[in-house]
Amino acid sequence: MLIVMDHRATPQDIQRVVDTISDMGYGAKPMPGRQRTAIGLVGNDGGVEAARLTGLPGVRDLIPVSKPYKQVSREWRDENTVVELGNGVAFGGDEVVIIAGPCAVESREQITDIAVQLRESGACALRGGAFKPRTSPYSFQGLGAKGLELLAEARERTGLAIVTEAVDPESVPLVTEYADVLQIGARNMQNYPLLMRAGRCGKPVLLKRGMSATITEMLLAAEYLLSAGNPDVILCERGVRSFDRQTRNLLDLTAVPVTQSLTHLPVIADPSHGTGVRDKVTPMARAAVAAGADGLIVEVHPDPPQALSDGAQSLYPNQFVEMVAQCGPIARAIGRSLATFG
Repeated sequence: MLIVMDHRATPQDIQRVVDTISDMGYGAKPMPGRQRTAIGLVGNDGGVEAARLTGLPGVRDLIPVSKPYKQVSREWRDENTVVELGNGVAFGGDEVVIIAGPCAVESREQITDIAVQLRESGACALRGGAFKPRTSPYSFQGLGAKGLELLAEARERTGLAIVTEAVDPESVPLVTEYADVLQIGARNMQNYPLLMRAGRCGKPVLLKRGMSATITEMLLAAEYLLSAGNPDVILCERGVRSFDRQTRNLLDLTAVPVTQSLTHLPVIADPSHGTGVRDKVTPMARAAVAAGADGLIVEVHPDPPQALSDGAQSLYPNQFVEMVAQCGPIARAIGRSLATFG
């Protein structure tokens, strides 16, 4: 439920509503707006005594929230959330932000060299896995803490914000120490202990849609993050499992505008995992920008055939340059622009 305050409501009126909600056994989340304040009532079990609230000074209206997710819903907040990175770049505004980098950090030379090239080519953030949850236990699992240190060195060299994954609740503090954006991968979208811990990490979180998850399930996963206190969440459409074997996954571009109609959180697309095929990444990146995605996350490797993870879907650096050049005019055609850094 949302309690909408009159524009003339005083701070004392607002605090009185918050205190009343607390006395009723629920949580209260004030949300100041340009003209008036709304107060979200959290934990509604359907038994709220509306009369206790409607009669309070300064209360203008009570609006029920019908969605199973509350704080991520546009019913809760209509204005788009803008998630800012530490380097001045932001998701959710007029600019389309590109995150790029290898699937996994393999060495100092690999991650530093590609970071320099990506910064010069239009990327605003560097992705790279230090911890890699893989389908097979015999596949490369990442460099762990050493990989995080190498990412930090690449950031110091280039200024690019770091996006990297935490795979369990125990790894969140370590990843948060190095990352600018903590990623939760598709396999962990419904790892609720991890979501709750990430919600308290103090850094923006990039939440990827699960391989067989509905949009509602993704939004409910995001609700865990917001309910734990983290408002800075970026959602990612990365493809869902399909019966067709021509591509690794089915990149659901309809999910971009559909999700944006349901939530105020920024939505980006991952054409690398969404296709799994190198020559399909750029066409789907173009399509994602045209569909209104707030950003892209793309895998780029200096030598894809030698990559220790996901080489088949990784762009060569020159292909990334071409992808950026093609996406720019599309962004401008719909009244946006590609974010620039530096």
